[in-house]
This record gives sequence, C-alpha cells and structure tokens, in this order.
Amino acid sequence: MVGDLMLEEEIVDAGAFKLGNFTLASGRKSDYYVDLRAVITRPEMLRKVAASMAQHIGDAEKIAGVELGAVPIAAALALETNIPYLMVRKQKKEHGAGKLVEGELADGDKVLFVEDTVTTAGSLVKALVAVRELGGFVDRAIVIVDREEGAKEALAEEGVELISLASIERLRELASP
Repeated sequence: MVGDLMLEEEIVDAGAFKLGNFTLASGRKSDYYVDLRAVITRPEMLRKVAASMAQHIGDAEKIAGVELGAVPIAAALALETNIPYLMVRKQKKEHGAGKLVEGELADGDKVLFVEDTVTTAGSLVKALVAVRELGGFVDRAIVIVDREEGAKEALAEEGVELISLASIERLRELASP
C-alpha cells in the first residue's frame, strides 16, 4: 500500500468515496462506496493518477487494463511513460477476430496491470491469466483503490504484487464528518 495523500483527498473531494449504506454489484452490503468514474473521467485527475502510477512502473514493457474502467487509466499511463498498452476484454468478441486482448503483445513481454478499484480481483485474475496464456509475464498490478477484501491475497496466489495508491483507512478518515 502506497497511500498518496493528495490523491486520496481529491478522491474524497470529487465524491468518488462516500460513507453510508450501499448495496454493491455483488449484492453485498457495505458502509462505503467507491466510484472512481468521477476521477478517471476528469483529465486533471487522470493525469495525477497516471503520474502516481508512473512512479511504480518498474521494468514494464506493456501496460494492461481490463475494460471498461481501467482502459483510460492504461491509456493515460501509456502517454505518461511512452510504454504501449493492452486492452483486455472480460469476454471474447463473438465477431471479427474474437480477441480477448487488443494491442501488441510479444512472448515474454513484462506486463503491468492497472485498475481503478479491486475487491476480490476476480476479473483482474482472469485478465492476467489471458495475458499469460498469450506469452506475457505479469508480476505486478497497480490500483487506485484496493477495497482490502481479498484482492491482495488472490493476486499473491498468482505471483502478482498489488500496489494501491489510496488507503481505505485514509479515505474513511477524510470522508468522515
């Protein structure tokens, strides 16, 4: 966990982190809600996310993002670092070439995944497995917010380190009245 205080403050100020009673997409109840579309759709905030992520780029040769929310992050980070990016679909297209991964990926390319929010990392694990099946090497992922509900452990089981730019604990503190 990294914890970028300025970014965390801006996430809360943008209304992307809220305290209350929420029903998540999974049907589970939560006392907070993270909606980073308010962050990744604002150019100035997306630039800050890319600059923060760029500090952790390491030796990546490709950046990958899962559709939909991670694609703008991957594109912004690619522009920030001049490293090409990949777009990974959640499921294969039924038409055209039927690709799951768009973009150029060579056997052995070191791929860094980016994501907006992770809970259990289920879709991220599926995406990195797809990239690995095509010859990519994946050992790190950077997210804006890790909900701290099993993603780090699930990714560790896949040999992937998870880096989070924002701390749930700090977001809670900043959002509290």
